[in-house]
Parts: sequence; structure tokens; C-alpha cells
Amino acid sequence: MRIAIASDHAATDLKAELRDWLIEEGHEVADLGTNPGESVDYPDYGYKLAEVVAEGTAERGIALCGSGIGISIAVNRNPDVRCALVSEPLSAALAREHNDANVIAMGARLTGGEMARACVTAFLETEFADSRDTGGRHRRRVDKLSKQGS
Repeated sequence: MRIAIASDHAATDLKAELRDWLIEEGHEVADLGTNPGESVDYPDYGYKLAEVVAEGTAERGIALCGSGIGISIAVNRNPDVRCALVSEPLSAALAREHNDANVIAMGARLTGGEMARACVTAFLETEFADSRDTGGRHRRRVDKLSKQGS
């Protein structure tokens, strides 16, 4: 799978750990930055990640910052992207199954490497429920997420 990953300065260590692990697992990973030692603004990296996922260059994305909150808000500014802030595997799986999330966000100050890998695994292995022909109830709701005020 093609996966893009981006972080601010607070999450460069977790980003590197996840990037290297994903490559070992056989995924193609685009590291969108930032690099250790640089103080940056998380919205810049959230917007960059959202653009790559929205245009289809990456199938999924992983957004990281200190808490995961700020970067998830930035990613969700793009109407073609659905980013869910997750902290454990069940929320990551449900984000895919019910909300067709194509990006997850996590906080490096709140989520350790082992838990982050478990979240990513659940996110990558879970299908959107409506791809299994369940009557379309989730698709109808997800479609409304891109239509402001509808």
C-alpha cells in the first residue's frame, strides 16, 4: 500500500519509527517531513499530507503531532480527506469501518510506539463496511461529510 506520513517537530521520533516499520512490512512510504531539530507549524504538514491523499498519490495517510489534535484539524480542512484522531486499535478500526477514514492522526506525547503500530495495523487491515455491501448506510453518512451544510 502507498502510505504518506507527516509530523511536526514533536513527533519526528514516532514518525521515523513508524516509517521504518511500514517499509519493513512491505509498504511504499512517502515521508513528508519534518526533520528532527526543526521547529515547524503542524498545519503546514497536515495540509501537505491531506493534499497527497486527496490527489491519490497515497492511498492512506498517518498524521502525527504532539497531541494529534492540531494536525488532525489541519488534515480535515480538505473535503476529500477524512482524518480520525485515534489512540487505540478499536478507534482506528472503527474509523475505517464506519467512516471510511483515509488518514489517522496520533499524538506522539500520548501514544507510544507499540500502541501506534497496533493502531496503524488496525487502520490498514480494516475495510470500509460498505465495501462489503451492507446496504449503504455508512456511505450515505460519509458522503455528507464532504458536503458542508447538507
